[in-house]
Amino acid sequence: MKKFLIVGLGNIGVEYIHTRHNIGFKVVEEIARELSGEWQTVKLGALAEVKIKGRTLLLLKPNTYMNLSGKAVQYWLEKEKIPVENLLIITDDLNLPFGTIRIKGKGSDGGHNGLKSIQALLNTVNYPRFRFGISDEFKKGQQVDYVLGNWSDQENQFLPERLQTASKAVQEFVLAGLNNAMNNYNGK
Repeated sequence: MKKFLIVGLGNIGVEYIHTRHNIGFKVVEEIARELSGEWQTVKLGALAEVKIKGRTLLLLKPNTYMNLSGKAVQYWLEKEKIPVENLLIITDDLNLPFGTIRIKGKGSDGGHNGLKSIQALLNTVNYPRFRFGISDEFKKGQQVDYVLGNWSDQENQFLPERLQTASKAVQEFVLAGLNNAMNNYNGK
């Protein structure tokens, strides 16, 4: 059976639950909800194992805080003997309009501390990543407050639908591969 490690990046703690920076957690929570996954506290995070059409998805929410995400990713890849091409990192992206999806097979960290940590510990930029747009509707010097801020009322209105679309995109990655997921969901 093919295994995948799907990692939603975010920060632990009640003060971060509804923040833009925690969209990775929200996406893997949606996948777990749709596929009846149960969350368990494990080493370096929370894990839900779900199955879909002969594939096993290990959904991970690292508890290392964003800046040390690579520690949890490296540990679970090695523990479960999952190849890096079956890894998908889900993160927020300021450079994309709200709710827009961009899936890529490799790339830079784009200034994202979670991706910096992962690249440093995996020693590669060649791993699939899924960026969820949070837009850049903040004033100069307000980036940290914006990223760690809660969703607006308007964003909250559209978030459930965007999370369902994100879940479908991740499932497409697992079932049909990176290229199909990119072709069918990038820009959506």
